[in-house]
Amino acid sequence: MKNLKSILASSMVLLIMGLSHIAFADSYSDTVAVFKQAGATRPFFKHCYGYAVFPTVGKGGIGIGGAYGEGRVYEKNRMTGTVSLAKLSIGFQLGGQAFSEIIFFQDKRAYNEFTSGNFEFDASASAVAITAGAQAKAGTEGATAGANAGPDGGEHADIGYTKGMAVFVHTKGGLMYEASIGGQKFSFTPQ
Repeated sequence: MKNLKSILASSMVLLIMGLSHIAFADSYSDTVAVFKQAGATRPFFKHCYGYAVFPTVGKGGIGIGGAYGEGRVYEKNRMTGTVSLAKLSIGFQLGGQAFSEIIFFQDKRAYNEFTSGNFEFDASASAVAITAGAQAKAGTEGATAGANAGPDGGEHADIGYTKGMAVFVHTKGGLMYEASIGGQKFSFTPQ
């Protein structure tokens, strides 16, 4: 039984790493452009201290799951380093998914906390999902939602910073039951 769990865990890691590098791989500028076009994230670019962007994060699971992606960190629109994202989870989950993720830093304190080497979101952390037709935020503090006809119009979720950070994801493909970002671990490497 122990060997079966090890094989399953190894297979999931390979699947996730594969999902993060397949045909979904976009350039960083293309990914940032997608988030700049979304009405919910546009204001964050104008007022944030910095941000981390992940063009593709692959996530998958069958009981045991995980996620992996590589990104870049920017301070006042200047790239300051690279970052990797990893998450391992156990529980009810099934499927695979690829998505882009951006994390905005409200101020220097939040930027420094994230870039201190190893940073992890706590279990209550949540993200706002950005799509062409709808967006939603779910977490332990409650939920808000909005809908629009495209990136430039419509009503948007009431979104703000939590502990100096705001997280948004844009689903690129796949289907998976599980939407938490709690437990994501980040390893920052300065440029």
